[in-house]
Amino acid sequence: MGVQSREPDESDTVTLTESDGYVVARDDDSGVASQGDTKAEALANLAEALELHERPDPDDADLEEATAPWLTDE
Repeated sequence: MGVQSREPDESDTVTLTESDGYVVARDDDSGVASQGDTKAEALANLAEALELHERPDPDDADLEEATAPWLTDE
């Protein structure tokens, strides 16, 4: 279908292809892809996927040590 820049001043591009009746939108920079029945739906789904992909991990997350026996060095 084509390649399209998200912003005219940016070098980031989105590649749109058709596959099995769906439109697939792929962000070339991140590799994140999504699909939809139409070009507009695929781009909207891609925008949502990129937002989730780029969301930072919370700084206040408490990570616990693994307690599973198969993850120990013993």
